[in-house]
Amino acid sequence: MADHLKELEDLLKLLLLEKAKDFEQFKAHVQSLSLSDRRKEGYTWHPVELVKSGYTYGERAFVIVNRPAQKDRPHLFRAGKTVNFFTSQPNVHQPERSGVVQYVDKNKMKIVLNSRDLPDWMGLGQLGVDILFDERTYLEMEKALQKVIAARGDRLAELRDILLGKYPPKTVETPTLEIPELNPSQQSAVAGIIASQDVAVIHGPPGTGKTTTLVQAIQQLSQTERSILVTAPSNTAVDLLTERIAAIGLQVVRIGNISRVDESIIRHTLDAQLSAHPESKNIKKIKIQAAEARRKAQRYKRNFGQNERNERREHYKEARELSDWANRMEERLIDQILHGAQVVTATLVGAAHPLLKKLKFRTAIIDEAAQALEPATWIPISMASRIVLTGDPFQLPPTVKSMEAKRKGLEVTLIEKALKRLPQQYLLNTQYRMHNTIMGFSNQQFYAGALQAAPEVANATLGDTAPLTFIDTAGCGFEEQLNQNFQSRYNPDEFNILREHLLQLTHYFPEGQPPAIAIISPYREQVRYIRQALSEDEGLQDFPISVDTIDGFQGQERDVVYLSLVRSNGKNEIGFLKDYRRMNVAMTRARRKLVIIGDSATIGNDTFYEQLLLYVESQGNYQSAWEYMMSS
Repeated sequence: MADHLKELEDLLKLLLLEKAKDFEQFKAHVQSLSLSDRRKEGYTWHPVELVKSGYTYGERAFVIVNRPAQKDRPHLFRAGKTVNFFTSQPNVHQPERSGVVQYVDKNKMKIVLNSRDLPDWMGLGQLGVDILFDERTYLEMEKALQKVIAARGDRLAELRDILLGKYPPKTVETPTLEIPELNPSQQSAVAGIIASQDVAVIHGPPGTGKTTTLVQAIQQLSQTERSILVTAPSNTAVDLLTERIAAIGLQVVRIGNISRVDESIIRHTLDAQLSAHPESKNIKKIKIQAAEARRKAQRYKRNFGQNERNERREHYKEARELSDWANRMEERLIDQILHGAQVVTATLVGAAHPLLKKLKFRTAIIDEAAQALEPATWIPISMASRIVLTGDPFQLPPTVKSMEAKRKGLEVTLIEKALKRLPQQYLLNTQYRMHNTIMGFSNQQFYAGALQAAPEVANATLGDTAPLTFIDTAGCGFEEQLNQNFQSRYNPDEFNILREHLLQLTHYFPEGQPPAIAIISPYREQVRYIRQALSEDEGLQDFPISVDTIDGFQGQERDVVYLSLVRSNGKNEIGFLKDYRRMNVAMTRARRKLVIIGDSATIGNDTFYEQLLLYVESQGNYQSAWEYMMSS
């Protein structure tokens, strides 16, 4: 086997390792929990109320449920999660149905069931929803890798060999582009995409307008291509792209699950576009008639005579004929909608949807490619003849649970490899988010000083306060604590200092219009603790404050950002803080003021944090927590 194919064979083995580890962790933890504990840890909604039910395309039933108890309690349900819809009523035949979450909206969830009929126990009550192990994502990645490895003499084989560094990509001469909305590096990236015949790589550091650049590129491509495939690893990222593409007037169809349920997204989904078609009412009516015929047929169980047998056969025949009729009508409508779309958007795994197998794309765009496991990126690559990879390998990496797979390279993404192998790469070098001083440390650590701040943000501060502050808790005795249930750390004393700083900072807020504020931390337990503390804090009720993990806050920005590092111990153990890419995300969310709170004695032995402390001493405002303890 050729060396470059061995690389993919090894990758497939690592993927199987990751799948086994993921399942082992799920089985060891979730499946051993009682219903009460699953509910407490966010793996189960129970009880739930049925809000609505019906039928979606492809002969699939759906339910929308609401949880009346434990409202707004944190949970792990997300769009795309595989779930089990169940009843805990005793003596019910087949009391479970598997499905996929289409969206979660606060305390409401829509589930598309893996069946064409609604369960007959829905009206009995005691309903619930469990998260299941998501094997489908792994199966789609495995299939994609096997397809790529097996490719011979076709376009996929050519793209594979180029992406693995066997051959260089080709470009053609194109007319000079004049797009007034874009800066020179963005225009160069759009021109590079259009000129590319095979693969183009767009490197977009924080705040450099990567999405703006992509949307402009899509608009240019739409003038010569019938349909463009646009993908990203997460539903959130796909929803953002869908909204931005629709805003420039292109006809877009969103395939799969959605994370946001506002009208601006829903109306672009295939479901919504089918429902809006005049013929959809007839299709829905026929599906209901088919379901009713099946229900009548299923009434006959055992011990019935020839008449009942004949009647059952007739009901099944009627159901089959009605279903076939509805499916033919629906397929024709879906073909019309998909062939009328200038852009189709989906997650990487969502691109494996059977409906897309009929379509051919000239260009597939993979956004946030640095957050995607490489096997997932091969799914859309196999569907097009030109590939655009965009992202930033110095921000959040994909999650890998198997330490062995991680050590052997599963965490290394295709865009990282492409940036080392391919000449067709374009760096977006002007950022529009943050003050020069906030940008400076990341710029020197990750981007070799190539970034520059746009004039309108370069010197924007909050009043006359320093744009960058480090509050050092060393020597204060602020020891980190561990929540044994969740194995996550928190530091109440560190938050108390943060609160005092924030209260003092409010004197600089303009009257009637306080700046947008975020508090972020690598530790979920610190986030939980801070949210609870803020909900009980009358002194900060009037200010717009978001609190989230670094991962949860990726892609967002605020005027003022507080970063709570949490770690403070005598062993200099820093855990999550070793992930410097995660820190890069955290330190590039603030527009006008970044405040980092941590213990220099714990983090200072690490070279990265030693450099950070030196940078703050020379460029920012270095303070001791004692100053705030004295004033509180």
